[in-house]
Amino acid sequence: MSLANSALLPPLAEGMARLGFGSLSLAALKQRYGHPDCGSRFIELGGFNLHYRDEGDRNKPVLVLIHGVVSSLHTWDAWLPTFAADYRVIRFDVPGFGLTGPPRDGVYSPERMTEVLDLLLDHLGVSKAAIVGNSLGGYIAWNYALLKPERVTKLVLIDPAGYPMAKVPWMIAAAVLPGATRLMPLWMPRALIAQGIKEVYGDAKRIQPGVVDRYYDLSRRPGNRQAMMEIFRVLLQVNRDELHSTPARVAAIQAPTLLLWGARDRWISPQHVPLWQRDLPSIQVQVYASVGHVPMEEIPAQSAADTQRFLQA
Repeated sequence: MSLANSALLPPLAEGMARLGFGSLSLAALKQRYGHPDCGSRFIELGGFNLHYRDEGDRNKPVLVLIHGVVSSLHTWDAWLPTFAADYRVIRFDVPGFGLTGPPRDGVYSPERMTEVLDLLLDHLGVSKAAIVGNSLGGYIAWNYALLKPERVTKLVLIDPAGYPMAKVPWMIAAAVLPGATRLMPLWMPRALIAQGIKEVYGDAKRIQPGVVDRYYDLSRRPGNRQAMMEIFRVLLQVNRDELHSTPARVAAIQAPTLLLWGARDRWISPQHVPLWQRDLPSIQVQVYASVGHVPMEEIPAQSAADTQRFLQA
């Protein structure tokens, strides 16, 4: 059951929540999605109160998992059984999303995202790691591999952002509509989030119970909706700026890289796959038929197995 429909809210607030108005209690969200018993921890880093989990075997190689827009570290839940025995698995809520939420100063940039990852690895005493990233998380992952090549052993990119998108997802494009930065933080109905989730799956029947509620609830963390609009504006600017710089930057990636892509990705087109192969000829590629933008959620067993084979090769 969603927090929006629970006894955690008084009747009037519950009614408003059903319609998508307002925020939810951060304390209640932490109780449900960030409880210490689930392994959740919080640390002040780079101006954010970063939500992360450090799981698996502390004596094994480190694997870092980075989610995409509007998502959270929970997107990797179904991967954990595959990797917990052989890796120290670190995942976190990307700033502006999940329980991490917005920065104190309201400033966002791609550089700040990679800086937070670097600070987290320093805080946890990690010198080297294999990094997996999806969508925006993929963009953070491969840019971090360029920034700190000595710290990245292998790279797995799942439908990553990077090359300019001819057609930007409607949810991101809406950030520049008149009044969007005022309206969207105040009102974002559950149906809108549910529609977005259906679009990132190749087959909506694969959406597991509770997934829509989780996305919706966490979108209503205080400050997240405003952060979402600001981050979308940054992404639109990056999409314009990256037109000429991406090929040379991708070609400079040193870490062995695996590219996983859903053939039914409606957010970032599979037509980007040949661009990655052109600019990084050593890249290994796996394309999944009938799968969308989030293979780690939609087909967790297969995508985790393919990643594990690559990491252990």
